[in-house]
Amino acid sequence: MLLARVLGNVVATQKNQRYDGARIMLVQPVNPDGTARGAQMLALDSVDAGEGDLVVVVQEGWSASTAATGEQGAAIDSAIIGVVDFVEVH
Repeated sequence: MLLARVLGNVVATQKNQRYDGARIMLVQPVNPDGTARGAQMLALDSVDAGEGDLVVVVQEGWSASTAATGEQGAAIDSAIIGVVDFVEVH
């Protein structure tokens, strides 16, 4: 899992029917202090995240597909599985 910031929504008018109604979001992985790291990526939203939200993203295909669609085996690399309220580092 990783922390990421939602940058925006990706509109795909033509997509596999398995993803009908699912939102695809553009996210930027971030460090716990909020600084950007790595490349931006796409993630299927399973928790109704919004632009600017700090989120938890899972990048393992099996977990991502079941979290985002409720089905196994969907072709998904990443899914947003949580909206973060705050990060506490000790």
